[in-house]
Amino acid sequence: QVQFVESGGALVQPGGSLRLSCAASGMIFSIYDMGWYRQIPGKQRELVATVTRRFTTWYPESVKGRFTISRDNARNTVYLQMSALKPEDTAVYYCNRINSGAPISSWGQGTQVTVSS
Repeated sequence: QVQFVESGGALVQPGGSLRLSCAASGMIFSIYDMGWYRQIPGKQRELVATVTRRFTTWYPESVKGRFTISRDNARNTVYLQMSALKPEDTAVYYCNRINSGAPISSWGQGTQVTVSS
């Protein structure tokens, strides 16, 4: 079955940087659009970056210019490079394959990002 394993989360100070990784298995990775989401307890999951199978990227205004999504099809891995982190970026981050912007697989365990001084 399709599985995602997210990693790279940590406690970081405001203004700092992190790179998250998501390793996918059980799917033909290269043919799917991929997305990174985040969730704060008690709130809905929020889409923060997408990369199509043709490497086109999209970001919401809240992270544009600070987050960069990329993919390595040889490693079945999608990355999220985050810089200029703010306390409001604190959340659990997840990846998923997407279709028309919506997630289409079960979620992994996510990786916790905490931005705090």
